[in-house]
This record gives sequence, C-alpha cells and structure tokens, in this order.
Amino acid sequence: MEFDFTEDQRALQEAVRDFLKGECPVEFVRAQWDTENGRSKEFWAKFAEIGVPGLLVPEEYGGLGMNEVDLTLVMIEIGRAGLAEPVVPTAAVGAPLIRDCGNVALASEWLPKIATGDAIIAVAQPTSPLVPEAECADLLILRSGDGLYAVPAADARITPQKSNDPSQKLATVEFDAKDDQCIARGADADRLEGMALDRGALAAAAQQLGACDQLIAMSVEYTTERKQFGVPIGSFQAVKHQVANIKVALEYARSHVDRAAYSVANDTTSRSVDVSSAKIAAGEAALQGSSTSLQVHGALGYTWEQDLHVWMRRAWTLDLAWGETAWHRERVAGALFEDTLPAEHFGFSPPA
Repeated sequence: MEFDFTEDQRALQEAVRDFLKGECPVEFVRAQWDTENGRSKEFWAKFAEIGVPGLLVPEEYGGLGMNEVDLTLVMIEIGRAGLAEPVVPTAAVGAPLIRDCGNVALASEWLPKIATGDAIIAVAQPTSPLVPEAECADLLILRSGDGLYAVPAADARITPQKSNDPSQKLATVEFDAKDDQCIARGADADRLEGMALDRGALAAAAQQLGACDQLIAMSVEYTTERKQFGVPIGSFQAVKHQVANIKVALEYARSHVDRAAYSVANDTTSRSVDVSSAKIAAGEAALQGSSTSLQVHGALGYTWEQDLHVWMRRAWTLDLAWGETAWHRERVAGALFEDTLPAEHFGFSPPA
C-alpha cells in the first residue's frame, strides 16, 4: 500500500507543533499537575481557536470535518509536547461517537460546543473501570448493560482516583441509566463502543510516537553535552547503538500507526487488527525509549528536576490507555488463528 501525507496535512502538523512550542513548554505541563483538575480552560480555548477539538466535527456543526489520518498527525505533536489535555476523549473519541450515533438532537447540542472549546467529553474505556477526564467533563459517554448512554456531568457520581502519572486524572463513575439518555443498544452500542476503542487506541499510539521522538531528542542532546574522559558520551559506540535502537523501533511503529490511521478513517475490515498492531508497536517503542533514555541520562534521569520523567510517565500511562499491550496481542492473535483476516495481511504467503 502506498501511503503519504498531503501538503495540507503536513502544514497542519507543523502548525500544531509551532503552537505547542509556544503555548505548551514543559513548565506549563508541570504547572498543570498542581491545579484542581489538571486542566487549563485558557489553554483549551486557545486550542479551540486553531481547531483541534473540532477536527472530526463535521463542518455543518462548526468543525473542520477532517478524518483520523489528520488527527493522528496532531496527536503525534501532542505526545511530543507531553500535553495531557482531554484531546483524546473529546476530539478523537467523543466527537465522532456523538456524530455517528444517529441522535440528531445530541449532535446539534454538543458538537458545536466541542468545536468551540465549550465542552469536554469523557468516554468510558471498555478495557478499564476508570474514566479519564471525568472530573472536568461536561458530558460522559458510559456503558450500562446493553446500552450506551450520554450522561451530563450533573447526573453522574464521580469519585477521583489516584494515578501514577500526575498529568492523568482518573475517576470511577456511577450513574442511573435513564432511557432518555440512551443513545444506542445491543449491536449498535457494541459497534459504537468498538469504534471508540479503536479511535482511542490509535490516538494513544500516535501520542506514543511523539513521546518516543522527544525521548530520543533529549537523549541525543544530553549525550552530546555530557562528557567522560574528555569526550561526549554520545561518541561511545555502545551509547550510539542504544539510542539508534530506539529510532529503529520508532520508525517501525510509525508505519503501523500510519496504516491504522488509514484503516480507521476508511473503516476497513482490518481496522481493529491494524489498530492493535499499532498500539503494540508504538507502546514497545515508547517503553524502550523510556528505559534507554533513563540509562543514558544516568543518575540525573532519576531526579525530579530533570524533565525526562514527564515523557516517561506519559509513555507508561499511554501504554495502559485504551487496552494494554497484552489485550491488543490477544486481539491480533484472535484474528490470526481464527482466520478472520487472510494470511497475506500479516505478511504470510498462502500455502501452495
């Protein structure tokens, strides 16, 4: 499959990268850890001005009407910046779920608010009992029995939970299932939830690419400046090879994420397997990047003052979000051994 990005898509990615460089330095990321819900209304309003929350919102509702390929490029830059604002549940998962559920009244009420930055959405993950961003959400998409519900925050009972990542706000959520808040049941609910899972996992994988890229950049910078025996430690072959290995893993993962983005945007038959493959590869690259970066930074990497842990924590958190690696391996194995996809899709030649 030939795959490349258009000039407009590259321009979008560069514009978001430049915006985040100016508005989201690491000092800003750290400062959000100490706020009440870890989020900045001022930043979110600026993010809405450049269209990020409304990327997948149709133009008739005030959004940009783009697809998951465009969104993936944006998520890479969000990962590079270490930003933990609720872009995934709101822009990557919540907006298209509301768009696709068939409830015109719900879409008319909430999609314009998402596009303008006036609404934050939280979405329950089928792979976890904890709901990220529930504390700051205006609307929650939750599952109960065979139904999927759109629940205003005022109708939900939200209990904050501890997280190892200070930028990740988690909570358990209870609610009373009401018929007038049900947006889908049975197979329709399963379909929407499955698509939400794939979009969330894709967005997490894309962020892992960005985080890994940043870890490589920090390692190269440090090993160029740090000297032993009168020379930069980056001149030592053993150090070079370790950092090079992260780069190899990153580029391998990038191809999987690109394919998954195409599959989600076009709802291909291999969508879920492609997403799981991307999540696995990107997670392994980011975790390898975390471990190796910590090694090359030495004792300095363990200090609170060194910014390395900002991206390491994001890598660990993203690895668990929207299905951990073991869960996604099981899904790929299921497709492989249950013959739900042809062998050629996995790179195998069919028997003669």
